[in-house]
Amino acid sequence: MKKLLRLFRYDWPLHFVLLLTNWLPDNTVFLRLRGLLVSPFLGACGRNLRLGRNITFYNPSRIHLGNDVYVAFGCWFMAGEDITVEDEALFGPYCVIVSSNHSYTSGSFRFGSPVPAPIHIGRGSWLGAHVVVTGGSRVGAGTLVGAGAVVTSDLEDNVIAVGVPARAIRALDRTPVPVSSAVDAHADEPNA
Repeated sequence: MKKLLRLFRYDWPLHFVLLLTNWLPDNTVFLRLRGLLVSPFLGACGRNLRLGRNITFYNPSRIHLGNDVYVAFGCWFMAGEDITVEDEALFGPYCVIVSSNHSYTSGSFRFGSPVPAPIHIGRGSWLGAHVVVTGGSRVGAGTLVGAGAVVTSDLEDNVIAVGVPARAIRALDRTPVPVSSAVDAHADEPNA
């Protein structure tokens, strides 16, 4: 009964809204409209949510988004456990946020029971394109995760993290710095 209620209250209406709005272009008006229409079907959602096209949410009742969150084209949220995103977080295109993993049983991952673990994305964080965040991970406030990185554990506040698995390469200070120059400074390091 609980699963049926979740399907009717959160899952199906959300998928219907996304189906109806995915043909609209990704500009300011439609990013806001999509966010406004989707927000009632999430576990919690702050104001000014902006969503790109072709985003997938599984178990939206376990997804909690803060104020002024932006999610770009093609992101995928799989909430086997709670996914909490604080205010002002940015997700680049094609990010994958998965709060459960498969387990290995009888020589196969196919029928192993899921292993859920929560995910927490801190305030003001920016996840670049194609970033993967796995269950049990925490991305600190103000942290920049470089494109293509895989976050498998906790990242501190205010750092630049890159690589597979993601690791901090530099602390961010409060002075504005162009991101490209911060990353270029560490281009010669291994796993950068």
